[in-house]
Amino acid sequence: KRAGEPKGGLHLGSTSDFNTLRVSRVLAIDKVNMATSCCLQRGVIARASSNTDRGSKASRVCKLRNTNPPSATSFRLSGRNSTFSSARPLVSSNTKYVGASRASRLGVVANGDAGTEKYAKTLQRALNINLDQSIYGSFAEIGAGQEVARMFFAAGGAAGTVAKSVSAYDMTISDTFYGRCERYVTRERLEAMLEYEYIQCSLPLKNARGDSTCFFAFADTVVAKAYNRDNECHGWMGVKWQTAPNRPPNRIMIHLRLLDPTATMQQEALGVLGVNFLHTAFNRWKDIASSISGCQDALKELLVDIGRDSVEVDLIHIEGPDFDKVDNRSLALQLVEVNLTDAVLFNSQGEVTIPTDYLRKKNVLVQRGNFRPPTILTADMLTSAAEQIFCDSSSMDDGSCVVQSDSRVCLEITLKDLREGGDGLNWCEAYPDFLKRTSKDFLDRVDTITAMGFPCLVSNYFEYFKLSGYLRRATRGAIVIAMGVPAVQELFNAKYYAHLEGGIMENFGKLSTAGLKIYVYPSLDANGEVITAENLQLKNASSQPLYDFMYSQGTIVPMERYDVEVLRKMASAPAPVMQMLKKNTPGWEELVPPPVAEAIKEGKLFTAPL
Repeated sequence: KRAGEPKGGLHLGSTSDFNTLRVSRVLAIDKVNMATSCCLQRGVIARASSNTDRGSKASRVCKLRNTNPPSATSFRLSGRNSTFSSARPLVSSNTKYVGASRASRLGVVANGDAGTEKYAKTLQRALNINLDQSIYGSFAEIGAGQEVARMFFAAGGAAGTVAKSVSAYDMTISDTFYGRCERYVTRERLEAMLEYEYIQCSLPLKNARGDSTCFFAFADTVVAKAYNRDNECHGWMGVKWQTAPNRPPNRIMIHLRLLDPTATMQQEALGVLGVNFLHTAFNRWKDIASSISGCQDALKELLVDIGRDSVEVDLIHIEGPDFDKVDNRSLALQLVEVNLTDAVLFNSQGEVTIPTDYLRKKNVLVQRGNFRPPTILTADMLTSAAEQIFCDSSSMDDGSCVVQSDSRVCLEITLKDLREGGDGLNWCEAYPDFLKRTSKDFLDRVDTITAMGFPCLVSNYFEYFKLSGYLRRATRGAIVIAMGVPAVQELFNAKYYAHLEGGIMENFGKLSTAGLKIYVYPSLDANGEVITAENLQLKNASSQPLYDFMYSQGTIVPMERYDVEVLRKMASAPAPVMQMLKKNTPGWEELVPPPVAEAIKEGKLFTAPL
């Protein structure tokens, strides 16, 4: 307190200036850009002494009054004989934080007098990384604040880990660092950031500490909830790092979606995810590289201290000398398996892509099935539906169909409701070996689907209205589900909706409000007569009025451009195609499209036993 200044003013000058100053409120640490560390002891504020060891990785944080200090010395309260240590982690279970009203900015929530740390595990992970003398690198973050770097500063000891922290918000400034681009929240921008920051960090420091340091560059480019508009909240996050000094670097990149309703909550979730992401890369990379089970355990750690309702990770890509045997397509399937996302999409080239980017503002036709393998019936169902809905027949002289540019055709494999028949609803119950099937089995199906020129969506949705809701996130265009008569019979079976509060009525009510249409491919009865959506009689008679109502409302539409010879050929097959394939029964090639037969032979697909 300077002489002559009014009461309430606070000047952080020399320690003698305010040795006896008493204050009525507690000061909170505001983010991590403060110039000095402050402490409060029995109402007396003192500044940390200037001889604090700057090289120490111990945390420099405010301690609340009446906490019991450990014995080690890090700084001393001016004018008092009390010694406090910064060796205790920020997340110590008996530490009570100050500034409860602003605690959310520190990832801390108050709980009465006891106090709890909302992100305790994450802050401890950040501290552990900070205390690791072999890890050193830079942070570059665009959008949603510098939330990941903030977590490391808040944990304490960041001087031993953070070589640089930067945020190039302005597009022109960002371009001067990383080069020009059309869109800034993209994989291409993330890759440019990682390359630039890794070089900027590793080259100048290589001679000084290259033999003892694993350099890294962390980057993210994210768009969080905007102030005055409803926008898609998503981003890219990645790290380029060494697993040992002087070793060539590896790279991991993920695409994420932020699901919290406010920008503040999204920023906090992003910070926690970033810490977990780096902890997994630095400490669990061997598990990812070695086995599926180890990979799944490592991926689950991305959501420590945050829930699936806050963050979704729908793409992961790993490359580098330590991951030369890792299949990124198999990793994508693990994201669905461990519930980090509800679906992953393989484009027509078999590469993992972001579903929302591929389907954005498009009309979408989806066919759900087993596709083990896709058959001529699969191809005819898609062709029939596409010609009736999306195609421009006049685009080819011979009248053949070309899907319009504003439309997408996609085949879906769900982890929950497939039957060997290809379009049933309860395949897991009828075929319990489903859960034992390997990633290769799913990837073989992906390969046969992409051989036909279609993308493949792998999801964990059971109800069609959930699938429709997922697609609706990406597009406001038409959404059509193509299915055969056997699938429709199952669709109207009430037993599948017992878990819904409104039962089967809730399911179809949500289907109707979602604007979904179901195009029904015909089937043959035992006498060889064609069964269409128009004359279909359900096995479950109690659901027939509901079916008739959905048909009258236009939600159920019969397919008209089908090939009856395909129906007869499949009906006369001596056995299911997969059984014929396994036994090498002559004629199986005639029951699948030529590209599928060629892919099976060349890739030796479906070699595992039934």
